[in-house]
Amino acid sequence: MTIRALIVDDSALIRRVLSDILNEDPKIKVVGTAVNGKDGLEKVKKLRPDVVLLDNVMPVLDGLTTLARIMRECPTPAVIVSALGEKAEEITLTALEYGAVDVIEKPSGILSQSMPEMAEGICRNVRTASKANLKNLECMRDLELQNPEKGEKKETRFRKKAASVRNILAIGASTGGPRALEKLISSFPAEIPAAVLVVQHMPPGFTASLSKRLDAKSALRVKEAQEGDRVEEGTVLIAPGNYHMEIVRNKVNGPEEEVVHLSCSPKELGSRPSVNVLFRSIASVYGSRVISLVLTGMNCDGADGAEEIKKMGGKIIAEARSSCVVYGMPGEIVRRNLADLVLPLDKMAEEIIRLIE
Repeated sequence: MTIRALIVDDSALIRRVLSDILNEDPKIKVVGTAVNGKDGLEKVKKLRPDVVLLDNVMPVLDGLTTLARIMRECPTPAVIVSALGEKAEEITLTALEYGAVDVIEKPSGILSQSMPEMAEGICRNVRTASKANLKNLECMRDLELQNPEKGEKKETRFRKKAASVRNILAIGASTGGPRALEKLISSFPAEIPAAVLVVQHMPPGFTASLSKRLDAKSALRVKEAQEGDRVEEGTVLIAPGNYHMEIVRNKVNGPEEEVVHLSCSPKELGSRPSVNVLFRSIASVYGSRVISLVLTGMNCDGADGAEEIKKMGGKIIAEARSSCVVYGMPGEIVRRNLADLVLPLDKMAEEIIRLIE
């Protein structure tokens, strides 16, 4: 079945570029374009597309207001098309809370060598969005995220160097992931006896804003990972966009410790960062201390790495279909019989705490 797409952007050039890209995919057809949010909302109601590509900054009716009205008046999977920049990143993350399925980077350098790869990524995102489960795109801005112990304990824990990390929680997510991560990580207590490592498929630049947002809503310290960061209990390290994150053992003027190594080695299954790369690296370092969680997302990133974790005695938890926006990644874990547990998102934190305490 052909996926019918509507493009909403105030730039005529971007509308043309996106139309050309999408129409090259035999599974996608652009059924219309709109020049601003008001025009876009009217065309969503008239054309009933399968997916809307929505600019985040537009005149007349901005992207966030348009998205909120689409989700309220005519629910349709929406992909935010965002330019880089701190303000754009914050707007985009808010859009994910409002119910957007995913975010893609606005095409630039149209004649560059990277354009074919970018075009394939855009088409892949649209194909994925068309399969999204809209009922799991609830707006999380209304969730009351209790965080009574946050500030002082974050700083205290940051200064205190633990002798050994008792447990590793390794999380992989893609489409629908930012929303799921917010709900999950905000549920962990400040004194959780584990370090948390996250790979979320996002464009470069957006993971920094995601980290800041999660840090503000969590009892744990959350940061975008940097080269050489120590793996510490009570700290969440998120792989930066366009970098693979591995954990390696390092000894410099003192005892051996586990630290982050970032690389721009080739993409795996079309992704950088890759869940598989992280999972494989921690399997050999931490063995049975690993609990890996595979959350909502398209395709099968994480499954090969989960096999390595399983071989070393670690545990695998897959998100249940009932709470996924897209069931691809956790579904592959279940298909390969790798999951020790299959849980809906709202049951995960409780079970994880039971397992590690």
